[in-house]
Amino acid sequence: MSYLVPSEFVTKMVDAGESKIYMSTRDTLIRAFMAGAILALAAAFAIFVAVTTGSPILGAVLFPVGFSMLYLMGFDLLTGVFMLTPLALLDKRPGVTVKGILRNWGLVFVGNFGGALLVAFMMAFIFSYGFATDVGPVGQKIAGIGEARTLGYAKYGLSGWATIFVRGMLCNWMVSMGVVGAMISTNVSGKVIAMWMPILVFFAMGFEHSVVNMFLFPSAMIMGGNFSVADYFIWNEIPTALGNLVGGIAFTGLTLYTTHIKTGAKRTIG
Repeated sequence: MSYLVPSEFVTKMVDAGESKIYMSTRDTLIRAFMAGAILALAAAFAIFVAVTTGSPILGAVLFPVGFSMLYLMGFDLLTGVFMLTPLALLDKRPGVTVKGILRNWGLVFVGNFGGALLVAFMMAFIFSYGFATDVGPVGQKIAGIGEARTLGYAKYGLSGWATIFVRGMLCNWMVSMGVVGAMISTNVSGKVIAMWMPILVFFAMGFEHSVVNMFLFPSAMIMGGNFSVADYFIWNEIPTALGNLVGGIAFTGLTLYTTHIKTGAKRTIG
């Protein structure tokens, strides 16, 4: 069958979370770097499509191509490991500790940020012909997004911060559904379709994704966005990452684990 029942794919979720915790530092960083870079390219592509066609929804429809590529290549996003790795601890997998989970999260964050930052510089370079001219309409759009999603939240104070947090929760609810959706199918077309649907929802609705923002905001600052590094972290990246963590584990990881894992195959320890 090309479809796995929940009791089967939830066991795969736990196995995946466990394997990521034990992955070497080198492999974790490389996979995370490539994931951040590919997702950044997809975000730039979606904005390019939206600006050149005048249709933001078309950009959102096409954005999931990046997520599909990085998942099929086995690369890791912070949003995915937020959801998967705690399940290995909850399932009492041997040797899995909170320290191991935090190590994985830290390495994936660094790798994702490095990849996204590289693409941010590359996009700014090509939009401005090597910083020799104005960045053009696409670059201006990215700069505007950076200001709107930092200073635009900051003017509402705590309510703005809470809004980012909730947008981050909703985002990783959808993104982690995409991760799980890919595990449901055993063929490439099925995986892509299952990933495409929730990723489209998150991007079209403007929810906050910590890794996409690792590209958008550095890129916006390079291309003239009028906000600071502190504005970016305090009024976007930190609440977004926290919201992504809560949304992924609470709405997707825990709900599936608690209702399906007891009927799934259990690994026996000899």
